[in-house]
Amino acid sequence: MRLSLLIAPFLWLICDGNVVVLREMYGEIRTPNFPDSYPSEMEVTWNITVPEGFRIKLYFIHFDLEPSYLCEYDYAKVETDEQILSVFCGRESTDTEQAPGKQVTVSPGNFLSLTFRSDFSNEERYTGFDAHYSAVDVDECAERNDEDMVCDHHCHNYIGGFYCSCRFGYLLHSDNRTCKVECSDNLYTQRSGIISSADFPSPYPKSSDCLYRIELEEGFVVNLHFDDNFDIEDHPEVLCPYDYIKIKAGRKEFGPICGEKSPGRIETGSNSVQILFHSDNSGENGGWRLSYTVTGVSCPDLRPPVNGKIEPSQSEYTFKDQAVISCNPGYRIIKDSVEMESFQIECRKDGTWSNEVPRCQIVDCKSPKELENGYVTFPTPENTTTYESTVTYLCREPYYSMAPNITAEYTCNDNGVWINPEIAEKLPECQPVCGSPKFSRSKLARISRGNIAKRGISPWIAMLSYSASNNPFCGGSLLGDKWVVTAAHCLHQELEDENALLTPADLLPPSSFKIILGKHRTLKTDDTEQSLQAKRFILHPGYKSGTFQNDIALLELSARAHLNDYVTPVCLPDAEVQADDFVVVSGWGKQFLKRLPESLMEIEIPVVAHEVCKAGYTKMGKLLSEDMICAGLSEGGQDACSGDSGGPMVTFSRETNKWYLVGTVSWGVGCGESNKYGVYSNVYKNLHWIKETVN
Repeated sequence: MRLSLLIAPFLWLICDGNVVVLREMYGEIRTPNFPDSYPSEMEVTWNITVPEGFRIKLYFIHFDLEPSYLCEYDYAKVETDEQILSVFCGRESTDTEQAPGKQVTVSPGNFLSLTFRSDFSNEERYTGFDAHYSAVDVDECAERNDEDMVCDHHCHNYIGGFYCSCRFGYLLHSDNRTCKVECSDNLYTQRSGIISSADFPSPYPKSSDCLYRIELEEGFVVNLHFDDNFDIEDHPEVLCPYDYIKIKAGRKEFGPICGEKSPGRIETGSNSVQILFHSDNSGENGGWRLSYTVTGVSCPDLRPPVNGKIEPSQSEYTFKDQAVISCNPGYRIIKDSVEMESFQIECRKDGTWSNEVPRCQIVDCKSPKELENGYVTFPTPENTTTYESTVTYLCREPYYSMAPNITAEYTCNDNGVWINPEIAEKLPECQPVCGSPKFSRSKLARISRGNIAKRGISPWIAMLSYSASNNPFCGGSLLGDKWVVTAAHCLHQELEDENALLTPADLLPPSSFKIILGKHRTLKTDDTEQSLQAKRFILHPGYKSGTFQNDIALLELSARAHLNDYVTPVCLPDAEVQADDFVVVSGWGKQFLKRLPESLMEIEIPVVAHEVCKAGYTKMGKLLSEDMICAGLSEGGQDACSGDSGGPMVTFSRETNKWYLVGTVSWGVGCGESNKYGVYSNVYKNLHWIKETVN
């Protein structure tokens, strides 16, 4: 008989005439002639095989066989090599026959057989069945019925199989199931520690050989102490045939050790100990744990140095113990003439210390730094400079005074540094005393046709004279001990066009003139003189040569002035001078017949209201700006003159008993003529620029 069987979409093989072999991962099985009625007296078997690691799922989407008692006529039988899983017939299940319905059959392994059989008749023209099968993955990790499939630690399923893995620190054994530990190279070099079987107190791994080595320097002796919780597989008749511990210490050997009784304390007498632990491939024993300590040779007791301490402080020191010697605050360790914060010594294996305990020496801050324009004093004749000693800085009076709100006392601290609680290591500052001349005025005279000023009466005045001829050409005023303020027009050549802008070529070279302090006589040399050069000069940024606006400049001296009775600075004003206030003007300007005076001249004149002065000069076509001050008498006769430019106009404060610079000689019409007042640059209006420039 020719069979008309459909297996789609895969090829199939027919063996022995009525056996079909299927090896694909899925497929469809139909009775002959389906969907027409199947033939009579027919028997066909489909043997389905899928790869290892898979099972076979079989189900019917159409089933129509002749019903019979216990399916004795026509049937579909599902079986494996060893057992029949199901026998189906009919269309619906009854008490005596079973139809598959929606039932799914899953094979226990990778093989499943389906047999179709029909008897001699098919009177009602039953159509047969349409079945489908597919390979399904087996989750071996979830099905642990087979002990050979169990992993020691972790099981991982994949399509068609599974594999085992181990926890961190373990290795998979050659059987691909058992986990062992790699523990053949455990080295301990600390002077104490804890060693245990893997996973203690959980069961230790199988099929492992663990070696633990304790290696310390010669001079130490290792002592072992096993915990009471001790469990290594043993045998009632044979000494430790399965699992055991063996200990080797120098020439001594201990073990094998197993069972449930702890060996307790073992004094090895050696600085080198090997512990071998062996386990076979079976057993679930808890394992063991030990702690080890060492003892060593003792060193002599230590005593701290005077004014020092030792850490750690303990009653006994043994080999390799270290001690750190340090000193109390204010003291330093001195070792081989070297000063240090601390010093460490160690107990050696022969019972001696690596060094002697050093001594502690008091900190010495050494001589305090010198103070510019000042000096230092000690409270005792011994001039002690060691820890907690004090010194006091003083300024060279009466020419310098200490910066306000500064305590001048310094203490030697524990770091060897002189410290002031307010300014730390920074030195105090001696500031020049301003506006306090040693010599007082008895009578003031006019500059024009006036009398000679008393020597030293204006110690802040400076003479500007040409280096080549020694002829004076302007004056100035000393600020502090490094700066001189003068008129800006003194420091450049006269311009042909008064509206022209200044260029660098118009400025006087600083080397072309000198600044003389302590000067009194005009052309003769005084023994109080100090002749200095200008390091640089700075014109006011708003200076206009054509109108004398902001006619003020600053000279930085190449060296600091030496302050004395004849050279002291003037104070900068803290308020603006008012109309009718009296001011004093000084200078070496030319007098009648354009002759220079023999010595410094000065005059006391009143300040003129700005509106009055401005009205007079406006009639003459002259500009009087807000940064200018007028002073003089309406009838004339008292005024600055040629050569006085840049010189000081000062006023005296009875509240502070000091002289303040309120103006510098700038310009005027004639010298001492009626209704033609002298014009001065207002220092207070330029105070911000002056302070910012001289810092």
